[in-house]
Amino acid sequence: MTERTGQCLCGQVSYRLKADPIVTAVCHCKHCQRQAGSAFSVIALAPTAAVEINGELKTYEDTADSGAALERKFCPNCGSAMFSAQPANPDAIIIKAGTFDDTDWLKPAVHVWCDSAQPWVEISDKAVKFPGNAPGS
Repeated sequence: MTERTGQCLCGQVSYRLKADPIVTAVCHCKHCQRQAGSAFSVIALAPTAAVEINGELKTYEDTADSGAALERKFCPNCGSAMFSAQPANPDAIIIKAGTFDDTDWLKPAVHVWCDSAQPWVEISDKAVKFPGNAPGS
């Protein structure tokens, strides 16, 4: 297990992850596209108890493409998307992978919501892909 740190763009919110992520993924859902302002969002799912957050976050109450409630947490100063939390799964937190201080270790294991992927995004035939949410999520 390697301890990992991260922060928002302005540094007002920082965090420490004290466990290995459960999984890293690329999410192609429309909500992640809009929140990231990009074609997809790279995320790391981690145990909530292993994440220590410093600083105050704002929360946007969203309904995910799956229909589940999703709390999108961001820095109130610079607007950086930081985390997502599913009230139905309080033991796990989604970390926006671009906020890690070191991203060299990231190797997404799966692509989710591929039915919403932009047509110009090429996903390797070797990648594990799901049309929607990964089973068990």
